[in-house]
Amino acid sequence: MEAERANFPIGMMARLLGVSRSGFYGWLARGRGDPWAGAREAVRACWEASRGRFGARTVRMRLAAQGTPLTLYRVRKIMRGLGIRGVVRNARKTTTVPDPGAPARPDLVRRRFRPPVSTTVLAGDITYLRTGQGWLHLAVAIDLSARMVVGWSMSERMTAGLAVSALEMAWSRGYVAGGAIFHSDRGSQYTSRALAEWAAAHDVRLSVGRTGSCHDNAVAESFFATLKNEMYSLRGWATRAEARHAVVEFIEAYYNRQRPHSTIGYQIPAERMEAFMSRMETALAGDEGPRGEVPLAA
Repeated sequence: MEAERANFPIGMMARLLGVSRSGFYGWLARGRGDPWAGAREAVRACWEASRGRFGARTVRMRLAAQGTPLTLYRVRKIMRGLGIRGVVRNARKTTTVPDPGAPARPDLVRRRFRPPVSTTVLAGDITYLRTGQGWLHLAVAIDLSARMVVGWSMSERMTAGLAVSALEMAWSRGYVAGGAIFHSDRGSQYTSRALAEWAAAHDVRLSVGRTGSCHDNAVAESFFATLKNEMYSLRGWATRAEARHAVVEFIEAYYNRQRPHSTIGYQIPAERMEAFMSRMETALAGDEGPRGEVPLAA
């Protein structure tokens, strides 16, 4: 009708085609189509790639990084129109069991959760996951600068060895610098002799928050809330093996390498860590002599 409107009256064409004049003019007013179709598809694709986990803020930041800038208002409106939403956090449950006979340790972090250098300050905690075969306990070690989960361990029993194994993984992967701080709550696993001996052997300083204060270990608490809301609580788990596989996939394939983190400017934790490690390698290479030898201090 638009192509022939210069040759024939709109009313006549509408009658011949069996459409209304108001419908035709409405189509013209809408710009001959849906101007937000591309944005709507981009929002849906981003949300689906996160398996339905991303909320509007994260979708907006992720799309901006991919070259599709949208306002937060627009993303929220599109998501409402599509009937999709991010995962909403559930209430947390305290599981820390302090050891009344544990040695006194200082709080070296004091809620300063944004150290400028990666591998120097880590935080950890233990949580539980229910399966059809019983409990599965998960311990993690998180780099506070990159917000990357650099070590983890899972076991049927919640022992000191669980905490040690998570730190051992982080250390073996090169994510624990000499003199680094490892911060945790005052649970018996983290005030144990086994962890103290491991820390002394690996030049790691142990730090603990106050008893009963989840805010003193907020980063680890926040990670567990994310894991449970965005993976664990979405379905049931028949076996421990099934839950183990899902946890590893969540940490390595999604949380570390796909999920933007608001605290670090919506960067990806693994990308931030890789950039830091690359800068360190460049700096160390620059300190070497012409034959690859590190010059002696004056």
